[in-house]
Amino acid sequence: MELLMSERLRDGNQPLLSLRSLNDSREGEDVTFFIIHGLADLAGHRMIFFSILLLVYVIILGGNSLIIFVTVTDPKLRSPMYFFLYNLSFVDMLFTSSIIPNMLAGFLMDQLTISFNGCFLQMFFFINLSVTGRAILTVMAYDRYLAICNPLRYTAIMTRPVQVLLVVGAWGFGALCPLPATTMALQQRYCGPNVIRHGWCDPSSLRRLVCADSSVDNIVSLAFALVALLSTGILILTSYILIFVTMSSMAVTQRLKALATCTAHLTVVSFSYSAASFIYISYRVRDVSPEVRIIVSVLYSALTPFLNPIVYSLRNKDLQDAIRRIRLRFHLVVLSAPRGIQIGI
Repeated sequence: MELLMSERLRDGNQPLLSLRSLNDSREGEDVTFFIIHGLADLAGHRMIFFSILLLVYVIILGGNSLIIFVTVTDPKLRSPMYFFLYNLSFVDMLFTSSIIPNMLAGFLMDQLTISFNGCFLQMFFFINLSVTGRAILTVMAYDRYLAICNPLRYTAIMTRPVQVLLVVGAWGFGALCPLPATTMALQQRYCGPNVIRHGWCDPSSLRRLVCADSSVDNIVSLAFALVALLSTGILILTSYILIFVTMSSMAVTQRLKALATCTAHLTVVSFSYSAASFIYISYRVRDVSPEVRIIVSVLYSALTPFLNPIVYSLRNKDLQDAIRRIRLRFHLVVLSAPRGIQIGI
């Protein structure tokens, strides 16, 4: 089977490339690399998408790096909540870095390819980091539950070894969920075509290229996806139900104070699970074009990492104060520097 894709030059006069989907080999031979189709059909808007995605990626890296720097260096941000927050920011940076640089390269290249093993590594880390991020959000919900519902024992329970254990557990859970589906997909035979109709090595798009029956793979992948989503979602929901029950018996001032500590986390969780539900529905609607699915998938993947630093910076007073202290220290360092250094002499 052969897939011919013709793209026009920027002046729109001549074909730019013609792709064979079987990596220059005969039909029936096992593929050794994959072609990431991405948004090749929207070539006329390539630089617009590149600029928007690059700006979003820079904001994600800059915002989450700022949260990590502030929470690590500020001595007043030593509570467990901030330990989990900078771990979440670190996961968000890795998560977006597993796919966005690859997509940015695709906008600048006529043909984006990825090796056979590299494709499965990308698929594994994409799912792994996505589940790990949700697991850390679950840990943060448990932390809020302990702080509000059991404040007298909070410091005794949430010690540093327990915090580390919870984060390690989140990483372990994130690594376990994609392992069966990725292992099964790796053992399948791919004999062409080798063009992935997605922006990266998406599991569902990759399974369409399997030469044999992949129904078992679909069931296993769906089962572990439901385990990852439902287990974390139910635990977060349970934590907040118990929190709201406890808050209902508090005085108004205490209730507002307790709610203020949960607002940022609850906002991030709401956006994250709403986006996940939306992408799940879009994959079940047959009339949705591949390009729309790719754009929705990118928005879903970038939404939480993009909003995380913004929401916590706007909603968390302690973090705002810490950022102001860092700006003040930086300003004092600049003012105390020799005049020649300040003016660049």
